[in-house]
Amino acid sequence: MVWLSTYMDSIGVTNVFLQAFLTLVLFFTLSKLAVIISEKIFLKLASKTETKVDDLIVEKTKNPISILLLIIGSIIAVQQLGMKESIEDMVVKILVSSVIFMVGIIAIRVFNIFVEEWGNKLAARSKSTTDDSIVILLHRTITIVILILAFLYILSYWGVEIGPMLASLGVAGIAVAFALQTTLGNIFGGISMIIDKSISVGDVVQLDAKTSGTVTDVGLRSTKIRTWDNEIVIIPNGQLANQNIHNVALPDPMVRVQVNFGVAYGSDVVHVRKIVMKEIKNIDAVLSEPAIIVRFQEMGDSALLFRCYFWVGDHMKRIGAKEEATERIYNILNKEKIGIPFPQMDVYIKEHKK
Repeated sequence: MVWLSTYMDSIGVTNVFLQAFLTLVLFFTLSKLAVIISEKIFLKLASKTETKVDDLIVEKTKNPISILLLIIGSIIAVQQLGMKESIEDMVVKILVSSVIFMVGIIAIRVFNIFVEEWGNKLAARSKSTTDDSIVILLHRTITIVILILAFLYILSYWGVEIGPMLASLGVAGIAVAFALQTTLGNIFGGISMIIDKSISVGDVVQLDAKTSGTVTDVGLRSTKIRTWDNEIVIIPNGQLANQNIHNVALPDPMVRVQVNFGVAYGSDVVHVRKIVMKEIKNIDAVLSEPAIIVRFQEMGDSALLFRCYFWVGDHMKRIGAKEEATERIYNILNKEKIGIPFPQMDVYIKEHKK
């Protein structure tokens, strides 16, 4: 700023070292004033608004802006010293690069504040924990993108040709993409699952006959499932996104339970249905709606086969409710003297007379 040096000359400050020192003192004072004004005035004004976004912006940017003013003051002070042109040019470029970096930091903080505010509103409307993963992903993406843009701008300022470099990076990127296609597939698989909300932390899932349990973490590269034996199974997201997932927690925690049983031939079907329904109603975890159903399925080889359906409000209570229902059915059938047959085969031997 030429006007600052001109003003100092006009008031009798002609020594370049003194001018540089006074410039640093001035901008140091301005940087401290920026923090004080932000805390004493802007924060109070922001606190009167309904949104917290302006409060957070003032709080998160006051220190970077203070540092930015100090760096700008350093640039002016260096120019006032009248150093050798090559040295001055090098120092100024370093300081200007610092300004670009600080502007990038301020942009990252401002964008992340808006993302956080959006994430809080999303979380208020949803009980799912998937929105937390989306917010974390956006935070990381914004940070990486802005830092890359700032880095490219700094390179351009230093005279580096960005176009050829980007072209060469594009060719190299293709080679890297082929080498990392499995990793990239896992990352994009994780992003697709987060966006689709197919699974979330806390969900009970079954992938195949051997893999089932509770989801403990959904990351960008892999998903962790705690099995019923308290073991952690780590599955790459690329593999997980391409297979059938039986999610017990979706669309809501309520699940249906079924219990199969059989009674002896000759039993009163209506009576069997009546006493079983009465017993199931006495189970605390069983919901009254949807209604309990006991169906006479078929006449089997050794028994009349029934199937009982009922609902529980939480999938975590499913196993306990089924066990209690099976026990109650067995006890009430015994109490009512209703036979519970087991598979058997009658063999008739015919005697031939000689």
